[in-house]
Amino acid sequence: MTENTARLQIDNISLNFGGLVALTKVSLDVKEDEIVAIIGPNGAGKTSLLNCISGFYRPQHGKILFDGRDITGLRSHRIAKLGVARTFQQIELYTGLSTLDNLMAARHVHIKSSALEGTIYFFGRAHREEVEHRRVVEEIIDFLEMQSIRKTVVGKLSYGLRKRVELGRALALEPKLLLLDEPMAGMTLSEKEDMARFIIDVSELRRIPIILIEHDMRVVMDLASRLVVLDFGRKIVEGKPEDVKNHPLVIKAYLGEQAAAALQAPARRR
Repeated sequence: MTENTARLQIDNISLNFGGLVALTKVSLDVKEDEIVAIIGPNGAGKTSLLNCISGFYRPQHGKILFDGRDITGLRSHRIAKLGVARTFQQIELYTGLSTLDNLMAARHVHIKSSALEGTIYFFGRAHREEVEHRRVVEEIIDFLEMQSIRKTVVGKLSYGLRKRVELGRALALEPKLLLLDEPMAGMTLSEKEDMARFIIDVSELRRIPIILIEHDMRVVMDLASRLVVLDFGRKIVEGKPEDVKNHPLVIKAYLGEQAAAALQAPARRR
């Protein structure tokens, strides 16, 4: 796939739950080198969009292409195997297991050896797979600076560190596309700064395109290369952060006059 080719293409998807309309004819694409932020007020359809991409919801209309393949309606585990990983608003970790074990559990989609091969572990493919899985996981632990908590039970970690472990678990899937649903919600300022740095590194060093949902608009303006604004399930604006933040529809639907004025300072990154 060449640079700037769309990794993900969403074409006019609509989603409803009985009489409740969640998404209406939403289209967007995500290219190889992008962090695309989805913003909008509560109930705008942001998480519903991620749920459609990752296979938790099936849209009634439209289609979703990933690497040119139609994944609309595929089950979530099959989409994960194709290379789509995500984090959640509510942390979904094994709180009784260590950081290392949580990351190892995420490697299940890459397990190829059979149960029979597992019985001859020290002499077969199962052993070689175990070594490779551990190599990948240890590299992620180093990448996210989690060496000091690698053996710590996740339930004993601070909220911010658990968010970091969840990002690590998503990376352990070796994704080609990463979906981050409010990765900084509830964090302290220093924790947000650390998470922002890791997201930038994932994008620039690992070359993984990212779709980001985040309510902290200063973080969004610093990180995103492009913004998509949803309101009542419809896409109302799309463009570069500096253009979107001044758009009258965005100010009316989401930011408000006071918040828009506070964002006039230039972003630090893009």
